Amino acid sequence: MLVKRFNDTKSYEAPNHRGVHSLRLQGFEEGGPKNFWTGLSHILPGGGAGPDATPLEKVYVVLEGEVTVRAEGQEVVLRELDSVTIGAGVEREVLNRSNAMAKMLVVMPYPPTQKAG
Repeated sequence: MLVKRFNDTKSYEAPNHRGVHSLRLQGFEEGGPKNFWTGLSHILPGGGAGPDATPLEKVYVVLEGEVTVRAEGQEVVLRELDSVTIGAGVEREVLNRSNAMAKMLVVMPYPPTQKAG
């Protein structure tokens, strides 16, 4: 069992993100998950990510506020505890069009070149 306290989490820079403060909750450390990592994104009003695609699938869970996600020719607004799976290689865009900060949990597998601690 690996317990990490929120106060001990470290921020990271995610490529092609703007107005987003990201924290790694679990992953990339000894004793952590072996197949995936989890992050917490604080998305400021007008902030977001993409459009771009990665070779990895991902799950987004909105914890607070609302987030607009565009993918596969669709656009959906996610609110508290709504979630979406974005498949590997799918171009997506994430936007906070509201006037309030949004918080979103991100779950992704490790990149093929990186393994857990």
